[in-house]
Amino acid sequence: MDRAAKKELVTSLNGVFKNTNVVVVAHYSGLNVAQMQVLRKQMKQAGASVKVAKNRLAKIALEGTDAAVIVPLLKGPTVIAYSRDPIAAPKAATDFAKANEKFVILGGAMGTTALDPNAVKALASLPSLDQLRAKIVGLIQAPATKIAQLVNAPAAKVARVVQAYANKSEAA
Repeated sequence: MDRAAKKELVTSLNGVFKNTNVVVVAHYSGLNVAQMQVLRKQMKQAGASVKVAKNRLAKIALEGTDAAVIVPLLKGPTVIAYSRDPIAAPKAATDFAKANEKFVILGGAMGTTALDPNAVKALASLPSLDQLRAKIVGLIQAPATKIAQLVNAPAAKVARVVQAYANKSEAA
């Protein structure tokens, strides 16, 4: 890799670290190409991305970013997973780690907060941003449905009472 390519890689990595909300660092030693392709596919489906970069270049790219707390984790064959959604990358990485014992999560960063492997797993157990939005919409819609039922209920009760009196007078 020539100097210009390295500079371009550092610039793009720096942009990634500045624009993402969460970064997960893991060792991938022992994974074959097919397994790495599965990892990339799972990350893409979750809304996250994966990058394999030289640790020295990644450390340079981390300078001046919130994610700089992950610099001590960059030792050995590391892969960097990242996403704007704070749940997507940790969830995809944790799910992949369960299926592949050679994929070891070292930790990560969420903003300026350093995450250990247990914190990454805790983030992965939270509902995603889309799931939270769906819950909020459901909670907002529920009272509207209840109000509509309550407004219609008295009219229905009155109609039932009138019908009962009509039936009673016909029977008499």
